[in-house]
Amino acid sequence: MAHKLLTYDDFRAAAKRALPAPMFHYIDGGAGDEWTLGRSTDAFDEYELIPEYLRNISSVDLSCTVLGTEMAAPVMLSPTGMSRLFHHDKELAVARAAEGTGLMYALSTLGTTSMEDVAAVKPGPKMFQIYIHKDRGLTLEFVERAKAAGYDALCLTVDVPVAGGRERDLRTGLTMPPRFTFSSLASFISHPKWMLNLLRYPDFQLANVAHRQDGLRDGTMEVIRYINSQIDGAIGWDDAEAIAKAWGGPFAIKGLLSAADAKRAQDVGATAVMISTHGGRQLDGVPAPIDCVAPMRQAVGDAMELIVDGGIRRPVHVLKALALGADAVSFGRPYLYGLAAGGQRGVERVLSLMLAGLKRDLMLLGCAQISDIGPQHVRRVRA
Repeated sequence: MAHKLLTYDDFRAAAKRALPAPMFHYIDGGAGDEWTLGRSTDAFDEYELIPEYLRNISSVDLSCTVLGTEMAAPVMLSPTGMSRLFHHDKELAVARAAEGTGLMYALSTLGTTSMEDVAAVKPGPKMFQIYIHKDRGLTLEFVERAKAAGYDALCLTVDVPVAGGRERDLRTGLTMPPRFTFSSLASFISHPKWMLNLLRYPDFQLANVAHRQDGLRDGTMEVIRYINSQIDGAIGWDDAEAIAKAWGGPFAIKGLLSAADAKRAQDVGATAVMISTHGGRQLDGVPAPIDCVAPMRQAVGDAMELIVDGGIRRPVHVLKALALGADAVSFGRPYLYGLAAGGQRGVERVLSLMLAGLKRDLMLLGCAQISDIGPQHVRRVRA
């Protein structure tokens, strides 16, 4: 089936067919009115590409170096929580697909596979994403475990001092593991394949944090309640600086949208900023990541990497981000829809389409390699 899926909307529709409603809406939803969720993609339409012709494009190279790591293309797989909700092969399926394409995979603290198990199947480029927990010992434990497991980069997410107003999740009462309620029972029953795999592979656990939380081990704690009770809202720039020093390698801060914050991140030792709205799942009404690239680049110069995380749906979005000054992009929803639709093969299909399309569109832009893309290739659409 996966070979018949061609577009983002195709994969989204396939995921909706495959998943009970609470799981689908966890991928699909955003905060509040979901204005930011939609805006993150719509904002790309306000930029147009300017191709240059009669260029030698007989040999095309998508490879690049980001976060100190060589990658097959400037495309990363964003950290996303709880992949076991969507397929029984969970994060391992995503990691294997990313490894096969030479792309960087970022594992979330709230993943359902341990960082060590992911590292075992992903010797290539990988990053571990952390929050600053109220239990600071757990945060430092993550840093040391990531070092020991051979992760290339560390990512600190800072835009979750409290969980956003994700109304779809509140309506479904999403928990780990899934809890059957009267309102959701019909949706579970109508997805027998998913239910069968739930019985065959009942290993629902936030694998990297469950050893510190009894409620996560026995499945009684809602995810939003976990975030609000365990993620420290009293963090400051000194905490980020301490983590950067403890890590000592490529270090990204994820969730920044202002040029001033990007400059501050640079000052405390971050080597990269992931410009992100958390998939439109935190504060509704904030700017689209693509609109933040140019002012951030002006603020930090060329010494810091900028990664656009959010709204990426097609290869031309990658080209627009790079032309505006980004070093790479990162996406989550497209590969999660692929995972739900077809497991590892579904993720591989999403990634192969993205890379093939990126190569084609790079050639059509008149560029033979990623480093050829520049500000001359993009402009705002006239009103």
